[in-house]
Amino acid sequence: MEQKDIERLRKEFNPKTWMQTKAHDSWSVFKIMAEVVEGYESLSKIGPCVAVFGSARTKPGDVCYETAEQVAYHLTKKGFGIITGGGPGAMEAANKGAHYAGGKSVGLNINLPHEQSANPYIDPDKLINFDYFFTRKLMFMRYSQGYIVLPGGFGTMDELFEAITLIQTDKLVDFPIVLISRDYWGGLIDWIKNTMLKNGKISAKDLDIFHLVDTAAEAVDVIEEFYQKYQLKPNF
Repeated sequence: MEQKDIERLRKEFNPKTWMQTKAHDSWSVFKIMAEVVEGYESLSKIGPCVAVFGSARTKPGDVCYETAEQVAYHLTKKGFGIITGGGPGAMEAANKGAHYAGGKSVGLNINLPHEQSANPYIDPDKLINFDYFFTRKLMFMRYSQGYIVLPGGFGTMDELFEAITLIQTDKLVDFPIVLISRDYWGGLIDWIKNTMLKNGKISAKDLDIFHLVDTAAEAVDVIEEFYQKYQLKPNF
């Protein structure tokens, strides 16, 4: 363990008095409120967006990077805005696609001590920075009308299952969730079917919440078919 990690542990586990804890929590409430208000005020003006999730570690030239850029470009051309986590990798690719398509490119960036900084393809007036993951996720779930999920790590899995859970429990409108890459997601889907479903932990209908595809064109088709089916309009 590095010295900086030891110091961080000492700081976090340093016991506080009850009054210190209450004071800290009270001030945190105001900070959380400020993030929620800023997010609501900013995003309510933008209009329908499709969220694109994926790994910050995806490199330019990677198939996933190119797929994210393509799906965002074509969705933007059909009138949708694109909203991402604002960082590098697949997020950058999606914002890049939206940017070059001339559409709305939104970034919900999370302030981290490492790995992430806002990518340059976000519209300057549509970049929102967050300190809390949970307020950032609230904005995704509140203002996204579709979800494109590319190969990613723990953060991508967190966002994916958050959306699935909210739709499953009727806390979120049943907008389409599209997972791209059968090679990447296939093993997880098999486990969901063969373990979770088999053991009665989910219902068969829960498998209809998400779609599994391989290409950007297929992903765009799923989003577009949903809007046509329910006679909804994107962001024109």
